[in-house]
Amino acid sequence: MKQKIHAAAGVTAFLIILTFWSSTVLSEAFGTPETIALVKSRILNGMFALIPAMAIAGGSGMAIGRRRKDAPAAAKKKRMPLIAANGLLILLPAAFFLEAKASAGNFDGAFVFVQGVELLAGALNLTMMGLNIRDGRRMAARRKGLA
Repeated sequence: MKQKIHAAAGVTAFLIILTFWSSTVLSEAFGTPETIALVKSRILNGMFALIPAMAIAGGSGMAIGRRRKDAPAAAKKKRMPLIAANGLLILLPAAFFLEAKASAGNFDGAFVFVQGVELLAGALNLTMMGLNIRDGRRMAARRKGLA
């Protein structure tokens, strides 16, 4: 049961971040300033779903993998602190900053710079989370093969 909760939370968090990232790219490329401001506002609102999903994925992953020493588990354990730090130290503050700037209609150089940093950090988290999903699927397949 823990594995199913962990997988659901991890995939949910990945899809939320993917939605944030792609919505940002699309609104920046094709949207109006009002659309960009709306996307930035919705991203902040989406944190109410993302943060619990990340916490559930992280907590359940730690409980499941506490005693595991195999390579996929070790790789996941190394990536998770980076994912969390990236989210808490870069992505969350950037979301607040960008929403404030966008809602004020202020798309200056600072907005553009932080937007670029946010997109890079988001892509990095998506990559690391995708690797965690891949490794988790391998671990589950191995577990099923042993059963």
